[in-house]
Amino acid sequence: MTPRVLVDAAAVPADRGALIRYVDGLVAALHEAGADIAVVCQRADAERYSALAPSARILSGPPAITNRNKRLAWEQTGLPVLARHAGAQVVHAPYYSIPLGSGLPTVVTVHDVTSFTDPDQHDPVRASFFRSATRTAVRHANRVIVPSKATMDELVRVLDADPTRIDVAYHGVDPTLFHAPAPEDVRRVAGRIGLHGRPYVAYLGALEPRKNVPNLVTGFGRAVAHLSSPPALVLAGGPAWDEEVDAAVAGLPPRVKVVRPGFLPFADLPGFLGGALVVASPSRCEGFGLPVLEAMACGAPVLTTHRASLPEVGGDAVAYTEPDADSIARALRALLESPERRESLAQAGVTRSREFTWRHSAEAHLLAYQRAVEG
Repeated sequence: MTPRVLVDAAAVPADRGALIRYVDGLVAALHEAGADIAVVCQRADAERYSALAPSARILSGPPAITNRNKRLAWEQTGLPVLARHAGAQVVHAPYYSIPLGSGLPTVVTVHDVTSFTDPDQHDPVRASFFRSATRTAVRHANRVIVPSKATMDELVRVLDADPTRIDVAYHGVDPTLFHAPAPEDVRRVAGRIGLHGRPYVAYLGALEPRKNVPNLVTGFGRAVAHLSSPPALVLAGGPAWDEEVDAAVAGLPPRVKVVRPGFLPFADLPGFLGGALVVASPSRCEGFGLPVLEAMACGAPVLTTHRASLPEVGGDAVAYTEPDADSIARALRALLESPERRESLAQAGVTRSREFTWRHSAEAHLLAYQRAVEG
């Protein structure tokens, strides 16, 4: 019999990007697996988690907390009280930091260690938080879950973590949310973005240095500069602190169009990703690379880098580039000039994406919970 698990969904950060898809996908899959779970969440999210996991006990945590210090204070004081109230036997903290005084076995998810390996690719304040939280979690948690073997290897190398206390649980992709879109979905999303039939290369993610967006912009400009009617580049996702993005966009020729629609609703993502000529994600470092997997599931040809975890996700079903602008330009041009290659990658990506399910991820998490209790 699996232990009763308290999942701390109140830890979702304000940008609610890939992490919310991880927590949502995991909670729904744990419910489907018949796990005994309680979910503590911010009050505004209670209805959503009730729908995702009808059998789970939904505990209303704090109201929306955008201040990290207040959230961490609540994690140390309020969360242990709720865990005891729910009769939990293990606590899962899905975002680096853990409650230290719960008196219960604790499992933590460490999504990446790039704040150690690539500190200049992060905002200094955020990097300091991630380093401190990761050190504490690795020292005190009973089990550490990571989303890739590459992240496990780096955690062992950088922090001398005990590999016998680390569990690899790949993320999944929800085929009801991410799938090859119907033509009308592509037209609707393209019209909403303002493309109105113009072909485009897509990027989805935060505009932060480790995502390598300035080199993507520059490389894209070089790849399409010879075309009389070049496709657009659409940078979808939340703003971040990479000031070089604006400079790269300003350096493009006038006929090269860059569109920045900000966050897109979940319902628009299949049309956006699946309607792109190429989805480009030339990140310098990733703990997993969920947008790459989601683009593959939507039938998009994907261009990414052969760095960190990304080959574990993409395998032979994506195209690879070095992260510099010239390499990106050559790889993009080759894909744009070869519809056959794009179609081959699209089909291979869909097939490979089916190997990554939330059911498999939930099974790996349940094993980690059991090990935490037994340990």
